[in-house]
Amino acid sequence: MSPTGHIEIVEPGLYSSIQDLGRTGYLSYGVPIGGAMDRYAHKLANLYLQNQENAATLEITLIGPKLRFHNETQIVITGADLSPKLNEEPVSNSVVIQVSPQDQLSFGSAQSGVRAYLGIKHGFQTTDVLGARGWTPGITPACKLEKGMNLAYIPARPSSFLHAKVKRHAMVAEQEIDSTRPVGVFAGPEFQLLSNRERVALLEGIYRVGAAQDRMGMQLEGKVKNSLMPIITGPVLPGTVQLTPSGRLIVLMRDCQTTGGYPRVLQLAERGMDQMAQKTVGDKVHWQLEHLERVT
Repeated sequence: MSPTGHIEIVEPGLYSSIQDLGRTGYLSYGVPIGGAMDRYAHKLANLYLQNQENAATLEITLIGPKLRFHNETQIVITGADLSPKLNEEPVSNSVVIQVSPQDQLSFGSAQSGVRAYLGIKHGFQTTDVLGARGWTPGITPACKLEKGMNLAYIPARPSSFLHAKVKRHAMVAEQEIDSTRPVGVFAGPEFQLLSNRERVALLEGIYRVGAAQDRMGMQLEGKVKNSLMPIITGPVLPGTVQLTPSGRLIVLMRDCQTTGGYPRVLQLAERGMDQMAQKTVGDKVHWQLEHLERVT
């Protein structure tokens, strides 16, 4: 199948980008993993459409774009509730919607969460770069939607599962976005170098998301007493929580660098990464320490 359909970007919104599950195998070259900030919502959108879970979706941040479809297809929206409308009529998240030529999708105010995911039947057909279709600054020709841009897709006719909800079970239930739930973390490589008092303070502290945040990382407001010396530059991953000399925490996100020199005191669990992706400035953050199960 070849991409013969396209979406016209009427208005780009705040920051919308094509994402999949990221690039693996290139960290040694300084290429970040990238991919959908909320992987659960990304995978769920593809599951509703019976796509492969790595099919490219459109990640939409806070203020959504205005899109005009030029060919028929099916879409679904998951993740944050950004008040979507099709031809000015409200539509719901987690419902497969048939789209006709010249239909227009728009978004309003954010009701919950930060990032929504627009899935399309067969996925968005952007250029494959290093084994992935997702956009990353400095790696792919585009990094976010721009007015007048076109997004290619494979047209799709109505199917029997149109407007049907996926059966709810442990894997596919749409998870309600709750900014008050604790964020699951594991102990990082330098966690044990903290004193007992510092470890307790770190885990029991209540933090808030600061204004300095993007797809590379977010700084948290609230300080932890820090007696650690800077480390020799070591590897970091999405979800690594660094402790700066000032006592502030930096949570590295999907487009983070590949090495860093601050102590790596925590590492977010996968679901914790998804939770942080849906937090905005001022949201509270508190940790829940998890433990790796020993495989025998």
